[in-house]
Amino acid sequence: MAIEVGSKLQGKVTGITNFGAFVELPDGKTGLVHISEVADNYVKDINDFLSVGDQVEVKVIQVENDGKIGLSIKKAKDRPVSERPRSSGRPGGGRPGGGGFKGKPRGGGRPQVESFEDKMNKFLKDSEDRLSTLKKQTESKRGGRGARRG
Repeated sequence: MAIEVGSKLQGKVTGITNFGAFVELPDGKTGLVHISEVADNYVKDINDFLSVGDQVEVKVIQVENDGKIGLSIKKAKDRPVSERPRSSGRPGGGRPGGGGFKGKPRGGGRPQVESFEDKMNKFLKDSEDRLSTLKKQTESKRGGRGARRG
């Protein structure tokens, strides 16, 4: 049986490393499930999710010319649309219309969420104010501008 990208297979975990798990496929070949492909949430320790000897369903996501097979456990799960992660890689978390709330608040009195640009402008203004205050304080301690020490 040829292993093709996109096919779902049953496999057995044969080894675990700090970067993933090796899974033996039905035809005797072995593929790797990278730690980022084990679960939808962050996986710090793969041993919390898998053990040697576990039977798992995997999806083939990559087959390289040198025979390496990339597998995914999280992509093998059939999830309803409502359970899929919201992020689509677009700014604004996948919402049409972009990120951050801008303009007038939309009723209900919800707090206004600042855009990145607004936050950056506020930070720069505060930073410049602090720097100018600091300069004034250090100049007054030295005797002001152009003062000579005698």
